[in-house]
Amino acid sequence: MKNNYKVQFSIGFVCVVLGLMMAVQFKTVNSNVGTVNEYRARELAVQLRKVREERDNLLKLKEENEKKLRNYENIESQGSTAAKLIRDELDKARIIAGLVDVEGPGITVSVDDLKFSEKYSYNLIDYTMILEIVNELNAAGAEAISINNQRIIATTEIRQAGTHININTKAFAPPFTFMVIGNPNTLEAALRLRGGIVDKLETNGIHFSITQSQSIKIVKYDGVIEKKYSKVVEEDGTE
Repeated sequence: MKNNYKVQFSIGFVCVVLGLMMAVQFKTVNSNVGTVNEYRARELAVQLRKVREERDNLLKLKEENEKKLRNYENIESQGSTAAKLIRDELDKARIIAGLVDVEGPGITVSVDDLKFSEKYSYNLIDYTMILEIVNELNAAGAEAISINNQRIIATTEIRQAGTHININTKAFAPPFTFMVIGNPNTLEAALRLRGGIVDKLETNGIHFSITQSQSIKIVKYDGVIEKKYSKVVEEDGTE
């Protein structure tokens, strides 16, 4: 168990360092916005390349520590029933948090504005429609959702950014492809309710298609989750 704590501490430390590196990078770039000479521009480019290399190395170290943690858990679970139960609970928590790749039956949903062009100052699909689809899927029992390979987790933002829609800080334009794990029939029926989201979108000229599958694979969230202010409330055993 001590090894587990060490590995978990290492992962947490890596996440904190990565966050600090990204913050320094952002501050450095912002502090030098404006007219710069050619030498300064090259110097900034070199600094940025170094920061990106360090970031990539930290992400690689994070992944290695996660693998080590998984190996420790496997070893523990082989010798203890209690450890197996704990690992099962950890796996469930990771799935809910979106921290592992998952696979199962579900549906693929395609939402497309066939008239979209980045030359236009508007489009038919806005972020509220994407949010409404996600809400309907969650209400229908979706166990995992991704949009254009972006895993939807508790901290995911879906918001308008000009003619694009930002998902997990990344900008996307139509088409939007939803990968959803859950009961395929239930998920599709929820979207195709009379007067529901499909009717609404198709009435507005948006192309909508749903394909059921017995094997949908959704990748894990690839960002860094950092919690600065929240902490677990310890139970004191009192009523």
